[in-house]
Amino acid sequence: MNELCDLKVHINGHHTLLLHQSVMCAFSGRLRTMVTQEKKKRKTSRAERLSVKLADFPGGGEGFELVARFCYNNGRVPLCPSNLPLLHCAAVFLEMTEEVCTCNLLTQAEAFVDGLYYWTWADVLAAVKSCEPFAAAADASGLLERLISALFSKITANPETPVAAGAVGTPNRSSSSCSSSPDTLGFGRSSSTKTPESMKPCFAREWWFDDMTSLCPQTIEKAMRVLGCYGIENKNLILTRFLLHYLRAATRRPALCREGGGGLAGLADTAVHGVALVGGTAFSCRGLFWVLRIVSAVGLSKECRHKLERLMGLMLDQATLDDLLVSGDDGGVYDVNLVMRLVRVFVGSEEEADLPSQRMRKVGRLVDKYLGEISPDHGLRVSKFLAVAESLPDSARECYDGVYRALDIYLESHPTLTIEERTTLCRCLNYEKLTLEACKDLAKNRRIPPGIAVQALASQQSKLQIRPAAAAAKGTGGGRPDPSQTPRKIIVSGSRARSVDLDAMDEKELLKLNLQKMQNRVVELERACKEMRGQMSKMAKGGRPSSSFGAAACHQTGGRGLPRLC
Repeated sequence: MNELCDLKVHINGHHTLLLHQSVMCAFSGRLRTMVTQEKKKRKTSRAERLSVKLADFPGGGEGFELVARFCYNNGRVPLCPSNLPLLHCAAVFLEMTEEVCTCNLLTQAEAFVDGLYYWTWADVLAAVKSCEPFAAAADASGLLERLISALFSKITANPETPVAAGAVGTPNRSSSSCSSSPDTLGFGRSSSTKTPESMKPCFAREWWFDDMTSLCPQTIEKAMRVLGCYGIENKNLILTRFLLHYLRAATRRPALCREGGGGLAGLADTAVHGVALVGGTAFSCRGLFWVLRIVSAVGLSKECRHKLERLMGLMLDQATLDDLLVSGDDGGVYDVNLVMRLVRVFVGSEEEADLPSQRMRKVGRLVDKYLGEISPDHGLRVSKFLAVAESLPDSARECYDGVYRALDIYLESHPTLTIEERTTLCRCLNYEKLTLEACKDLAKNRRIPPGIAVQALASQQSKLQIRPAAAAAKGTGGGRPDPSQTPRKIIVSGSRARSVDLDAMDEKELLKLNLQKMQNRVVELERACKEMRGQMSKMAKGGRPSSSFGAAACHQTGGRGLPRLC
């Protein structure tokens, strides 16, 4: 054996084969050159065994073994779609061309590639996947691009069902038939400013989506580049939907996520560019939240995240509470910062209208529900709660009962807050927009600072006094006395009750009277609060304490502690 095998070949530093110089050099121009150079370098006789090293050989030892079989079988080897890429790349690497030997391996491989037209969908897909271990070599030789073009040619030939064989018609067996331009494949970019036909919504999953998920991220990226739809160039809705399907499948395969790395992030950006192009015409607000969850799991550039969040913010009035419950990654249960950014986008767009709209009030109710849901989170800081509550203008809420409910739940879930922190939290309330029921509950709530309770009751009292006066001003006729003809009198309480004629008083005296009345009312309210606090304390010692307005609302909605994760 030592006498016969006069060539030792080291493959990629892992495999070594003992071969015959005459057999291998008869087909490989590269080996022939290397052997000649080695002989000149060593100045040895022909009988001595030579050793050569091949680095970055496509397919490693297995690939070189297939080439050796071809050489030892006098230039014959069975070709099939699964081994074609390996043999083609090996032939290019070893320079197995017609200049070295007629009907050499590269010529046979090229002839087989010309028959791509007659391959089945499964054959082409298998050939593309087999290129992945040596993708750089397959890409450099142009084979990968031709296989990808053939793959999408079969998709466009019959978009409804898988293509079992070549498309019907007169075949063109030249290599150009397998490297069609992106535009001829139906997936190319469009220069029109209007939405092209290929951008129309495609709600059903295409038949080829699942098959393509078997390919690695680098191959998918190459496919998008071949079609001219990678990155900002993506203007095709079907390819966008495929990328989202592919990324969703990738998130369920942790190994693929680790191996994909930046490739997946690039695909996520490409998908977002496609989504941004069609916006709400193809994706609902819930659909955009679904997109965000998928692309965030694999990585997304800051620019694309901003573009996607702007789309979502403009449609925030169509969102539901479940949509907003996106898991947080900064220690909190939910991603509160995301919701605040979306609200900021929505408010900015609505402020241009300069009038409170139904859309704004709808978002106000949604934010109040969201506040109630995130309030039990022990990781939610006071500043973050206030930021969410105050992210909307006052005109967005006709009633502040929802904010009070959320505030009460927050105070109940964070019992260690100082009185200064609780006072600061209450600044998000508009006492004049609280219902009477909520205001009464606030006055009895032991978690609310006494000064806040007095302010709320005073605002409620002034609101109750304004309403009868306004009603009286409107009511003239219909059997009712004319207020202008009826002397206006009020009873002023204090150390001595007395009746005062309002018509006989000037402006300064009336202002002084109102101030005296307000001071007396504040004293009464403070006394009432103190009495109610004493009664509440006795009830707590004697039995089960009564539930507050916010806590009761929490029990009515299911009595859950921390809100559910999305």
